[in-house]
Amino acid sequence: MRIIVFIGILSCLVFLSANTSPGVSITNVSQRTDTSRKVDIYYNISHTMPVTVTLQVSSDNGVNWNLPCTLVTGDIGSNISPGNGKHIVWDVLAEHPDVIYENMHFKVMVDDMHLPYGFVLVQGGVMSPTPSYTVTLSPFYIEEYEVTQDKYQIVMGTNPSQFSGNPNRPVERVSWFKAIEYCNRRSMQEGLMPCYSYSTYGTDPNFWPSGWNTHNINHSNVSCNWNANGYRLPTEMEWMFAAKGGNQSLGYPFSGSNSIDDVAWYYNNSYAMGSSDPDYGTHNVGLKQANELGIFDMSGNVREWCWDIYGSYPNGSFLDPKGAVSGTLRMGRGGAWNLDLAFSTVFSRNNYAGAASAGSGNFGIRCVRAFQ
Repeated sequence: MRIIVFIGILSCLVFLSANTSPGVSITNVSQRTDTSRKVDIYYNISHTMPVTVTLQVSSDNGVNWNLPCTLVTGDIGSNISPGNGKHIVWDVLAEHPDVIYENMHFKVMVDDMHLPYGFVLVQGGVMSPTPSYTVTLSPFYIEEYEVTQDKYQIVMGTNPSQFSGNPNRPVERVSWFKAIEYCNRRSMQEGLMPCYSYSTYGTDPNFWPSGWNTHNINHSNVSCNWNANGYRLPTEMEWMFAAKGGNQSLGYPFSGSNSIDDVAWYYNNSYAMGSSDPDYGTHNVGLKQANELGIFDMSGNVREWCWDIYGSYPNGSFLDPKGAVSGTLRMGRGGAWNLDLAFSTVFSRNNYAGAASAGSGNFGIRCVRAFQ
């Protein structure tokens, strides 16, 4: 159950406009009178289980709730324990110096639903992949582990992996098309709304035409419903933001460390060992150190498909970018057991044809779900 407590800002002063939801109560809201003009929110949670707390902001009197709200600290995020005296600080002036305050409102979102099993909540935030390209990302859920062979087998009925017979290793030799199909079939099995449609054939892969996944050109026939609650591939920027550690990023070049050996199975400790060595190939997920968000293997084990059509980074600021609007190739991210460390950084990006099955056994899947 999601609880929404509405708070508004008027003439640079904060007032409480509603507080009728059970289980949460706001005890004090004020805006500092110093030059920072930060907003302090104090609230109590009477739930019996930890909750997820987020903020959303509107600059048009509550018509749309898509204004970035990332400069927040305190008791916000996932696993906020019940209790009194919770405190959130929002640096509204630093984040939105030019917004007309009379039109701005924000709301506290308290969600007592459990995280989807095996997923991590990535709070929304801002990232600059290049000095001239800035992205603002909304919250989303991402799997803490790469999709394993057993999970793929349950959904798809097959296991294409080069290193098959290892249920806890990541599935590999997966094409972009097969990754799309996996997401929809998994959604359908769990009673969720599938994200992907193929041309005019709907969301059920059973009704997609023969050959839909064998010709690279067909990738442009796939569309995504970004509001669906089912499984999908991350956008390239969602993947990169999660790999860097989101708002908790410590600036590591690899996902979770300055040392690749801490966090990744890659060329030196896997492929280079030779095919007769036990460490040759992929490894069970989660054996290496997690990154700042508790996500594993984003710098190694297998590469991971993203949604985006490949294109050069644009210039400017963008909200939830989803890649180029046209092109022939799809994005892949992350290192792999047979790739050297240059491919394993959180910045490395490569593109591939959608029907490519990565015959070297280094392409797999990590799913995300919309935060709803």
